[in-house]
Amino acid sequence: MSTYGKYRKWEIIPGALVWATFALAILGSFFAPTAAIVFIIVFDLYWFFRISYFVVYTLASWKTYRKSLKRDWFADLKKQSDWQRLHHMIFLPTYKENLEIIRDTLHSLAASNYPKEKMIIVLAGEARDHDHFQKNASAIKQEFGKTFKKIIVTEHPKDLPDEIPGKGSNLNYSAGEVKLVLEKEFPDIPAEDIIVSSFDVDTTVHPSYFACLSFLYLTSPNPTHASYQPVVLFSNNIWTSRAPIRIAAFGTIFWLFSELARPERLWTFSSHSMPWKMLLDVGFWQKDIVSEDSRIFLQAFLKYHGDYRVIPMHLPVSMDTVVGATYFDSLKALYKQQRRWAWGVEHFPVMVEAFKADPLIPLNKKIKYLVNQIEGMYTWATAPVLIFILGRLPLWVSGSEGSALVQAAPFTLQWIMRLAMAGVFISAILSLTLLPPRPKTVKPSVWIVMLLQWTLLPITFTIFGAAPAIDAQTRLMLGKYLGFNVTKKSR
Repeated sequence: MSTYGKYRKWEIIPGALVWATFALAILGSFFAPTAAIVFIIVFDLYWFFRISYFVVYTLASWKTYRKSLKRDWFADLKKQSDWQRLHHMIFLPTYKENLEIIRDTLHSLAASNYPKEKMIIVLAGEARDHDHFQKNASAIKQEFGKTFKKIIVTEHPKDLPDEIPGKGSNLNYSAGEVKLVLEKEFPDIPAEDIIVSSFDVDTTVHPSYFACLSFLYLTSPNPTHASYQPVVLFSNNIWTSRAPIRIAAFGTIFWLFSELARPERLWTFSSHSMPWKMLLDVGFWQKDIVSEDSRIFLQAFLKYHGDYRVIPMHLPVSMDTVVGATYFDSLKALYKQQRRWAWGVEHFPVMVEAFKADPLIPLNKKIKYLVNQIEGMYTWATAPVLIFILGRLPLWVSGSEGSALVQAAPFTLQWIMRLAMAGVFISAILSLTLLPPRPKTVKPSVWIVMLLQWTLLPITFTIFGAAPAIDAQTRLMLGKYLGFNVTKKSR
């Protein structure tokens, strides 16, 4: 049964905090402008310090990332005497994607320097797309059937009870089918020797991805109690994407960079890897939620009473940015994607109730994860609005009248924002180092656009950052639960 609606008082809190902040900012601007100005200055200072350590962590991860790209992971792996016992199982859930996209992903897996006879591919389709999927699956098996140890094809039936149609329910069903295949055809492979990667079907991997993953799995303590998070790049079609979409994509990339530098607070996101043993223990992915990529971490964290973590992988997997038939369709798709990611707020009520019920999870971990979750969601929704919109309201209301603090406020806020813009400049430069080679069909002048597009950050930050986060938290607050939205993939 779904947890939606089960913990209503906790579902209300994130959205209530956001709307209470906006209400107080507006009312304070008219009835207590000096207090409102003080609040805005303090908030902007907090945001400046947040940007500062964000930049530091991002640069640290970027430096590690560059080193990791140069490292010979397979040579390091071969120094481990038992490395050949490991098998990799790659889940590729698909719904209405073109064959070319699936084929590109399989080609990248086949180009891996890890032995393909140790890799099992799970192509997980939907009965809602039966004819199209079976045609694609047949072509993939014919082309790649002899490349890997096995290609398992599953088709998720529609309208199963207690499910939300989407990636989580597809993965849940396909994992159950795969378990039966493994028990029948490969009974000698222990669960502890299988590492699962859950990839979006447009994910292309670095050639050393599985060598690096295997090395970390073999050299980390208690490896079955850890997930493995790579650098997620949205660069497959970045050169032909719309400017606001590129800004949003790089914003997500840099957020993940900063999180990889702080593994003690890291959750899984998008395409990542995890132990098959853990999936068996938790009963696979939850089938009645939207944010399955991060919920699977929470499932394991709760199952093992807090003894579960995420290990950073500083190698990339690359995916598509959102696309649409027109400019407006692309922006609409971006908004829906950001709202789906912001729907990760659905974890908060579950965390609160589970933490209350489990005395074995250390108190400091409970506090850390709850504070990180609520603070991240709160600032995601409020910071752009307070900085770029409501932060100016008390200044307009008070005019030139008032105390020295009121008169000095515009100057103070201006300098805080100028200092914070240094983070934007650094992000712009770093973004150029993460671009794939420019396609010959793209003009060289687009390099200039890649830099100038960062002037759109305040608009993108607000419309495609704060707005979908406010939308998601308000829906949860009102009990208007979000369904799964499939991101269209087209090149």
